[in-house]
Amino acid sequence: MDLRSVFMGLAFALMWASAFTSARMIVQDAPPLSALALRFLVSGLIGIGIARALGQSWRLTPTQWRATIIFGLCQNALYLGLNFVAMQTVEASLASIIASTMPLLVAAVGWLILRHRLRPLAIAGLLTGFVGVSVIMGARLGAGGVDPFGLILCVLGVGALTLATLSVRGASAGGANLLMIVGLQMMVGAVLLAGPALMLEEFTVNWTLQLGLAFLYTTLVPGLAATWVWFLLVGRIGAVRAATYHFLTPFFGVAVAAVLLREGLGIYDVIGVGIVMLGILAVQLSKAKPPPPPQV
Repeated sequence: MDLRSVFMGLAFALMWASAFTSARMIVQDAPPLSALALRFLVSGLIGIGIARALGQSWRLTPTQWRATIIFGLCQNALYLGLNFVAMQTVEASLASIIASTMPLLVAAVGWLILRHRLRPLAIAGLLTGFVGVSVIMGARLGAGGVDPFGLILCVLGVGALTLATLSVRGASAGGANLLMIVGLQMMVGAVLLAGPALMLEEFTVNWTLQLGLAFLYTTLVPGLAATWVWFLLVGRIGAVRAATYHFLTPFFGVAVAAVLLREGLGIYDVIGVGIVMLGILAVQLSKAKPPPPPQV
């Protein structure tokens, strides 16, 4: 077992899932789009600065530039922008559960629209995952504690992330200019969000210690470190095996929100998260190649 890859995968899942809690803290005290654009600007400058110090170049290949622009638009501007706005009224735990369905949506779109062939295990995983989401959403909507508009924004956001995932291949290019690509993606997000932030928001901030710590954390850890670790992990073990760690994000997202934000958890939340995790794991395991037959 590659223990380093396991550690990297667990670290990525935890960092990625914790972003929803830190985002929820930020939007309680600052306008969401302005805060996110500033976060991208700071993360991007740090990433590019470190990349240049390491000798990396911003002369990317056409494939890398395509990946940079698409991820900057779909993942940073749309996915995170919509989630930051939504989390003014939507709990971090629910936002993380919706976002964690991305591997299921990628498989579903590939199967239903792109006509990719799926193994029976993958089909079972898809159905299982969506049953889990239905359990959670049914309980939340039945209790009347979910803002419909915020929920729609979360769904649109994960749709944008799914589009980015389906559209981009070869972004890491074996690790060449990896940190530069991450930094430039952040800058694309900052540029695209700056206009809407200036037009739609009034820059009114409640300066608190929680805001400062949450902004610092989300800038350096989910914003920069998690993306960097993800590309390193993909380069080390491949995209399919790396994506398996996404099945942990519902658990980590709910757990971090419960501990830091004291968000309540019902029995249906726990059951639904478990079902979603099983569904995602089944989909990802179905993509793994079977081991070669033993030599005789």
